[in-house]
Amino acid sequence: MQNGVIYGIDIAKGSSRAQEVPKYAVAVLRDGEISHYTMVRLHRILRMLNMDRPDYIAVDNIFELAPNKKALIHLLEKLPDNTRLVQVTGGIHQKPLLRLAQEHGLSLNQFDPIQEAETCAILASLGVGEEVSLFEDITRIKVSRARSLGRGGWSQNRYRRKVHGAVKEKSREIENILRKFSRDTGYGYDERFTEGFGGYVRAEFTVKARRERVPIKPSTNADVQVTVKSVERDKIQYISLKKAGRKYTIVGIDPGTTVGIAILSLDGELLLSESIRGISHDEVVRKIAEYGKPAVVATDVYPTPSAVEKIRRSFNAVAWSPGGEIRAEDKIALARSFGYSNDHERDSLTAAIATYKSYKNVFSRVEKRAPKYLNMDSIKFHVINGDSIEEAIEKVASESKIQVRVKPEPEPVKEELTDTDELVKKLREEIRQKNSQIKQLKEYVSEIKYESGQKDKTIEKLEMRINKIRNSIYTQVKKEREIQIRDTEIDRLNKELAKTRKNLKNQRRQNKRLKQIRKKEVKGEGLPVKVIYAFTREAIQHTKELYGIKENDVVFLKDPSGGGPITASLLAESKVKAVLITEDMPHAALESFYDKEIPVLKDIQIHRVGDLASVDPDILEDAIETWEEGAEKRRHEKEHEQFQSILDEYRSERRRGLV
Repeated sequence: MQNGVIYGIDIAKGSSRAQEVPKYAVAVLRDGEISHYTMVRLHRILRMLNMDRPDYIAVDNIFELAPNKKALIHLLEKLPDNTRLVQVTGGIHQKPLLRLAQEHGLSLNQFDPIQEAETCAILASLGVGEEVSLFEDITRIKVSRARSLGRGGWSQNRYRRKVHGAVKEKSREIENILRKFSRDTGYGYDERFTEGFGGYVRAEFTVKARRERVPIKPSTNADVQVTVKSVERDKIQYISLKKAGRKYTIVGIDPGTTVGIAILSLDGELLLSESIRGISHDEVVRKIAEYGKPAVVATDVYPTPSAVEKIRRSFNAVAWSPGGEIRAEDKIALARSFGYSNDHERDSLTAAIATYKSYKNVFSRVEKRAPKYLNMDSIKFHVINGDSIEEAIEKVASESKIQVRVKPEPEPVKEELTDTDELVKKLREEIRQKNSQIKQLKEYVSEIKYESGQKDKTIEKLEMRINKIRNSIYTQVKKEREIQIRDTEIDRLNKELAKTRKNLKNQRRQNKRLKQIRKKEVKGEGLPVKVIYAFTREAIQHTKELYGIKENDVVFLKDPSGGGPITASLLAESKVKAVLITEDMPHAALESFYDKEIPVLKDIQIHRVGDLASVDPDILEDAIETWEEGAEKRRHEKEHEQFQSILDEYRSERRRGLV
């Protein structure tokens, strides 16, 4: 079960697509207890989210929060970092919330928004549902000037140089942070600079990581602004909650022009064995990161090569080397069970397998002593990093709970007072700097006043020109706008009319068929048949709930290939009169129907309309009589076979007795 804070939300009044602002029911799951809020508007929910910073926001339909993808993106940008939106009913192929609640033993009144919100929160805590992902794992950072440089003046170049220099300084600062971030985590980045007079006009960084992982925040000052944005996906992607999280791995590396990479899970399962020629360090790190977080980076030689050590530092993993040379025969013996294509793959496999074997005994002790409900891989990871098994279990148990840590307030900096002369000297230097700043600011104010006067004159001329143009084109624009609105409405109404006519035509056709079936039933020429679309428990239950299946009913299995004896027993319990099919049924299911004396009739002509159909009673009775004759013959043959088997067994025993 997921610990932490989880919000369940369900719409209570209105719609996200309506003009009226919708209201929601909210259930907050915190430490096993649930709090309820009714008739809450979205802006208040956002304030609550920013206060609680929950792990998940669980809903049964994401478009209850926003009418379209664009509005949904705008909403997700307002959420706190690391808060994920979850659709508990699934992604593209959704399940009803009521069915999900029943499958997990939860009671639900689907007409009560509070209960639906609470059910969403509980299901998300159980790992049910899929995360809604609207952003790529790519972040774009843009550094640019915070204001326009204007048309210029007598000190325009100096001002331009100052702003461009500030952009360059901020860009260099961000570049240093990203370089350290890439070195520590393995996430690469690209950069592009546009040079200007005295520095940079702008700088753009593209980081191959999610926004919450990137240690850069948006900011703005007098000269420079920094924007940080995630890259939107072309379409919504759904990620299963049960697949979330990165596994810990053991990585074997054989460095060189051709790099061999072998990755094992902490259970000894081979995840990757590959050799790549001419691959860069960043590409190696990125490929390893795709399979999880390395707990150990190993090599088959001693001492550890610098290239392997560099990869180890990228993940802050534990290093492993054999402590001596491994013979070629031993390498072949170790790697043979997994298979390899060349010596590079063999050597990387040798390093990974030898590492796993060196930890295998302690892993076994962990699995015996650790509680089953804790994450075994996390415990093993802590043990690899030097903790005892007890310490590792305690850490993982505490990590599974939400803990709030309050950062201590920074202590005020105490300045040591020097003697009077030193203090006077310091104050005079500060005064000199302030006077210099005041002089520069006065010059800048004079420049601004001159530019402001020039702009006022330009604005006056432009306003006169705008007034003349506005009066001449206003009527034309208004007319074109009105025509455009009416044309759009006409197109929409035409589409609705065409759709309505098509639906009406289909309904008339279906009504005609239903009348034919009903007419035959009244005349005694037709017997009603209930259609089941698949030979499965769910399809049979659906037909029972919708139309009912009672004794002496005739049913038609549209697809009889999926069921077995247990599924057949569901129809046998209802004591149906006959089962009609058009395709072959599995032998086991057919035998089950024979044993329960329920006729299974193939290729009987029926007249279908949707989920209803009819069959000629005479044809049905003839087919049932034929089936019963065959069943009687089959029963006699089976009894004969049983008698013959008993007789053969008796003869065999008599023969042994005589001998």
